[in-house]
Amino acid sequence: MYLNEYTNLSLQKNKSDIFILMSHLKEFITALTQSLEDNTFVKLSLGNYKGTTEGLKNCYVKRVHIKQEDKLSFTYRYQTKDIVKNYSMEEGVSIIQNFIETAEFKHGTLFTLEFDAVFECMSKDKTSFKKNKATQTELPTLDHNIQKNRLIAAEGKSYLQQLKITDAKGQVIPSSQDKYKQINHYVELLSPLIKNLPKRQTLEVIDMGAGKGYLTFALYDYLTNVLNLNAKVTGIEYRKDLVDLCNDIAKKSNFKSLQFQQGTIIDADTTQANVLIALHACDTATDDAIYKGITSNADLIVVAPCCHKQIRRELEQHKTKNDLDFLVKHGIFLERHAEMLTDGLRSLILEYCGYSTKVFQFISDAHTPKNVMIVAEKKSKSESQKQEILNKLKETKKYFGIGSHYLEKLMGL
Repeated sequence: MYLNEYTNLSLQKNKSDIFILMSHLKEFITALTQSLEDNTFVKLSLGNYKGTTEGLKNCYVKRVHIKQEDKLSFTYRYQTKDIVKNYSMEEGVSIIQNFIETAEFKHGTLFTLEFDAVFECMSKDKTSFKKNKATQTELPTLDHNIQKNRLIAAEGKSYLQQLKITDAKGQVIPSSQDKYKQINHYVELLSPLIKNLPKRQTLEVIDMGAGKGYLTFALYDYLTNVLNLNAKVTGIEYRKDLVDLCNDIAKKSNFKSLQFQQGTIIDADTTQANVLIALHACDTATDDAIYKGITSNADLIVVAPCCHKQIRRELEQHKTKNDLDFLVKHGIFLERHAEMLTDGLRSLILEYCGYSTKVFQFISDAHTPKNVMIVAEKKSKSESQKQEILNKLKETKKYFGIGSHYLEKLMGL
């Protein structure tokens, strides 16, 4: 008898908890749908994720207008990336409701012009819902395609049109969107570095392996027309047809202090360079560029290495036994190991030669796996610091069985 009474009480309690949960959820979803209908919805955030999707932390929801239709845009925030997905209004509300019903997200906050609403699930049988005073005073823009504030604007740039990045109206050609974004990302990376350089009457920039000149033109444009610097930029390129093409575009764009020269990295005259750049120079050509920058006493050296063959050959030849040898028996690990080791030694040599270095991702690895950029800024080193760096260089080579790094030979170390 007592057991039956206890069971009945437990069932009644569970039913009560479920009723409260559904009541709180209904209040939250009703507040959401009403704000969408009344056009008072500002944004929504979901947090305290307890689901099974690895790396997911939060979800942020906003209203957007795409192709003449209102949608809910979900930004799924992971530890290392954001993923954006757009849904119809009805589907979006359903997804939010399901997230809360299944307790994948334990916390939800709705922001409207009239109030803020908070739903929280503390445990499987305890939830809360409350409304607070509105913290938002205006609606965000719904234009999904709003133009970002780019350092290199698309409009009024004849060189972008001649390089087939924009059309005659100054609109970015759809197939060139990635290239346009890369140009701006490149300038954004260099902007604080340029601003940190010593003030000079004329800033001389040498761009090694300029190719078709997309980045070279954009950098010149930024230096002269945005920062209003007196800058001279020279692009070095081995292929004569590209040199002629770029010089023609520079002339038509009235870029008087931008020129392109035919030649190789090792033969280029860099004696006056304040900034030396070499992007995707193959294998030891990157070392040639770094060497030219160091010996020219450049204030800033920027390289994006490619094809790390020299150190890989050393690793394959010597096959030194150490704690990491189990990794390099696999080809893909050997390749990545050679890349990190090559660029790590380059950074050490640059620091020995009086530079502070940073290494970071240049462009997304969705476009190319060769996406590392090494930035070296002139900074004096004491003799004790240089000796410490030299010791680290020797120890690293010995540990991995490397005879010498090509840049090390160039510098006579």
